[in-house]
Amino acid sequence: MKKLILKNFQSPGDIVMLTAAVRDLHKSNPGKFITDVRTPCGPLWENSPWITPIDDADPEAETIQCDYPLIHQSNTGPWHFIHGFIQFLASHLKVPVTPSDFKGDIHISEVEKSWISQVQEVVGSELPFWLIVAGGKNDFTIKWWDQERYQQVVDHFKGKILFVQVGAKEHAHPPLKGVLDLRGKTDLRQVVRLMYHAQGVLCPVTFFMHLAAAVPVKPGMPKSRPCVVVAGGREPSQWEAYPQHQFIHTNGALRCCDEGGCWKSRTAPIGDGDDKDKPENLCIDVVEKVGKVAKGSERFLPKCMDLISSKQVIDRIEMYFQGGAIQYLSSDENQVANKALQAQKD
Repeated sequence: MKKLILKNFQSPGDIVMLTAAVRDLHKSNPGKFITDVRTPCGPLWENSPWITPIDDADPEAETIQCDYPLIHQSNTGPWHFIHGFIQFLASHLKVPVTPSDFKGDIHISEVEKSWISQVQEVVGSELPFWLIVAGGKNDFTIKWWDQERYQQVVDHFKGKILFVQVGAKEHAHPPLKGVLDLRGKTDLRQVVRLMYHAQGVLCPVTFFMHLAAAVPVKPGMPKSRPCVVVAGGREPSQWEAYPQHQFIHTNGALRCCDEGGCWKSRTAPIGDGDDKDKPENLCIDVVEKVGKVAKGSERFLPKCMDLISSKQVIDRIEMYFQGGAIQYLSSDENQVANKALQAQKD
């Protein structure tokens, strides 16, 4: 059995895709490899049956810097992100690797499944809830949607959905009203467990979108977790979208993304000295927001994101309920949720 140490130090969303590649490397080549990883997201690998500790100094181990060059064909090719690392490993190792599932490979232990959720700890009762990501990292501000429109979505579902706002404290996540606020209060493994308990997810193209597909669902839930993604036109939809997600994209609606995605980084310069502020990395079709702008959010929107209204997002969320996949909060559950939200204010 060949020993492999697989390295990648990109963002958590990329690492979720690498978990799929490791799974499928083993499933396509049973008994041929022993694998360990070096990534910044150790908690995503917990409980994985495909990981065996290998010492960096082991002379029998081959270290591989993993990449996904397939992304350069993503605009026009029939590929999803899940194929990226898979095709790389197949080519590098000269073995067949076939995708076995359309999602990443995140494992929850039976002990973890028995724990109450972080939301239940706060609320005091087990309630269905949706995770909402209404911001993001400063490296790709072009992915951000309008903060006021996120608020309109939350307001529309008042009394029906308990939204739980999440996001890393080092990133930009302006606060929403009428949500349970867990921004900056979760580590990576807590996020995985939160996702296990979540009824649904509302987010841009981000780590949470990939995690929504990869984390197992609780008993009694649909086989695939509801997820609505405000995507715009930065990435080609076929590269990012999961089959059961409501992926709201605008590819083809603008000249700048009429053949895939633009792959730009920022809507406007933020002055941090990063190359992403260079003109070639900035959106070329920008709309200025009108009215009040939430602190920490941008005054400008890419037109591809401006084309997406709060009503469109509301309609996509409602579809899951109208179809019967999931149910709104009951009257009693809503009373419990309101008490928790009021206590948070106090």
